[in-house]
Amino acid sequence: MATFLYRVGAFGARRWRVVLAGWVLVLGAVIGVGFSVGGSFADSGSIPGSPAQTALDKMDRHFPEPDVQSAQVVFQAPPGQKVTDPGLRKALEDSLAATGDVSGVSQVGEPLQDGTVSRDGRTAVADVEFHTKKDDDVPPGTLDAVKAAGSQAEQAGMRTVYGGDAYAESAPPVGPAELVGIGVALVILVITFGSLVAAGLPLLTAVLGVLGTMAAMTGLASVFGISDNAPTLAIMLGLAVGIDYALFVVSRHRAQLATGMPVEQSAAKANATAGSAVVFAGATVCIALAGLSVAGVPMLTSMGLASAGAVAAAVVLALGLLPALLGMMGRRLVPRARKSRTRGGRTAVRGSRKAVRGDRTPLGVRWTEAVLRRPVRALVVVTVTIVALALPALQLKLAVTDEGNSPTTSSSRQAYDMIGDAFGPGANGPLVVLVEDESPAVVSSTAAAVEDRLGKVEGIADVSGVDVAEDGTAARIQITPDTGPRSAETSALVSRLRTETRPLADSTGSYVAVTGLTAVSIDVADKLSGALVPFAIVVVGLSLLLLMVAFRSLAIPVKATVGFLLSVGAAFGATVAVFQWGWLAGPLGVSAEGPVASFMPIIVMAVLFGLAMDYEVFLVSAMREDYVRHRDARAAVVAGARNAARVVTSAALIMVSVFISFLFSHDADIMPIAFALAFGVLVDAFLVRMTLVPAVLALLGDRAWWLPRRLDRLLPHVDVEGENFHAGDDAPGTPVRTPAAVNS
Repeated sequence: MATFLYRVGAFGARRWRVVLAGWVLVLGAVIGVGFSVGGSFADSGSIPGSPAQTALDKMDRHFPEPDVQSAQVVFQAPPGQKVTDPGLRKALEDSLAATGDVSGVSQVGEPLQDGTVSRDGRTAVADVEFHTKKDDDVPPGTLDAVKAAGSQAEQAGMRTVYGGDAYAESAPPVGPAELVGIGVALVILVITFGSLVAAGLPLLTAVLGVLGTMAAMTGLASVFGISDNAPTLAIMLGLAVGIDYALFVVSRHRAQLATGMPVEQSAAKANATAGSAVVFAGATVCIALAGLSVAGVPMLTSMGLASAGAVAAAVVLALGLLPALLGMMGRRLVPRARKSRTRGGRTAVRGSRKAVRGDRTPLGVRWTEAVLRRPVRALVVVTVTIVALALPALQLKLAVTDEGNSPTTSSSRQAYDMIGDAFGPGANGPLVVLVEDESPAVVSSTAAAVEDRLGKVEGIADVSGVDVAEDGTAARIQITPDTGPRSAETSALVSRLRTETRPLADSTGSYVAVTGLTAVSIDVADKLSGALVPFAIVVVGLSLLLLMVAFRSLAIPVKATVGFLLSVGAAFGATVAVFQWGWLAGPLGVSAEGPVASFMPIIVMAVLFGLAMDYEVFLVSAMREDYVRHRDARAAVVAGARNAARVVTSAALIMVSVFISFLFSHDADIMPIAFALAFGVLVDAFLVRMTLVPAVLALLGDRAWWLPRRLDRLLPHVDVEGENFHAGDDAPGTPVRTPAAVNS
């Protein structure tokens, strides 16, 4: 692998004009074709074959709904009045009539006749249907005209709020908050490199990778069903890892240039050494993300594969495009010598061997040396701290998000809250019992028996009458739960309903099932919760195997895996504290406390696994490289910190800034993921990798690098950091040459 990467880097740096022209053509073609034939992303929150989804598909065949967009208009009378009062009634009817006259509106409900008026008479809900198809957006002009039609009701003193799918607010994957995060990442890069030109290269390759990924996703959306959450997650990860992977290569290149190495040779060697670690790290992230498809949830599969594609694009650009950019920059990337204070009329250059210890020792080295002086204390204190942070994770609750998670300033959230207050929280998530049989007589008798049985089930606020299909072979009964759609009580109610209706299905031979969008969401949450433990076992096993192959050690994989689990626990614990308990919810912009998105844990576990392995590889591989040369375990830990701590710290801060920026997107599905990843990266980089890793390695000594001979023969040999790479003498002026053989 190192040989191939060396050749790619050498060719890119030497023929940079040709390589850049080729990349411009490739990216231009991908972006042009992708966006020109692009489709729309799907709102896919279902599991094909699940009980509720199967029943919902059957119900749609018996009770077909028009393929149109819809909205809800909520009218609320002033305190002490009712919408049926003469003055308010006329204003309400006039507003509804004006709404029906709006171009683009196909049908308007009549709440006073339909019975969609609250018991206290203050609130009425009217359904509005448009000519626009369900998967398309209603023209803004039509939505504004519908709002203007409600002016007569507002002038009469009523409050009118507009909700439903048509008025659901959608934000672009990248907005002002995300751009601020990119700006913070640029500042960190400038501080790290001390050069605006060097800082811009990782940002450039990361942005190009994200653009290419988005274009490819848009084009594939016309053929495959891709979740509307997939682009945001792919952009978030693509930016974070794209900047970090390029950062590692550029850092190695500049360090080699500082020794006088020629540009072409340095770019090639950086591609072979740091690039090998990038390939290994990126592969772990892609494998973990692609593994999300085993859960069998289309939404999760598309999110995982799209994100894996973004990470793969980041790796390819960091190793294929970046060498050409390094060649183009030439010696402008050589670090400037930073001068220290003047002593005795002589100026000491920081970083030289003769400089004063306090002037030249990096902070990461000083931190590592402090840990090595008291390794047991560092191990105990940090472990107890992380375990304390992880304890709230025991109360993690999951559900599928709905309008109740939207910002309180949005009209759809206000309509959701008003309906819940007026009609009960269950009105926002009704359930349906479907009865199907070839005999209309059996359908009628079974539906009547179901209706009678429902009156004895706890947790039901209201049961509608039996609605029979036109052909008589199916009937449905709508149920309004006492509790909201995201509550544990509603999930328990679905289980009770299935238990109560099963004997009726067995005795009559009819098909009886509980369905509705709320039941589908509950099945999705249950499926994802059930997949979490098996996925965790796979990830832990993969972690042990990959690190055993990379570092030829038993202790390091176990230590790294335990550290990863601690980081995941801390991330989940902090998420519970913020999103369920409400700690710092206001400053962080969390609009609703309660269960988080059901796919959050498995997404965070997959991504954080890859990122944790990134830091483990870049930090410990530097330690192992020194240990292989000098066989001094303690000195190897310090040397590894000296070579990698600054880069790992910068990479972690960049990750956090990118993730935090997506926290302020106010997307209920993305916010907990962004927060958990940001917090998990902080814990993993600074507490686990920079503190626990040196402490454990100091306590283990030479035993940390031991692997049984038999196992060593069985495992494949992978040169992760290019430690067996020999591409010349590395002396200034050595011509660039391709190595004859590399153990890879």
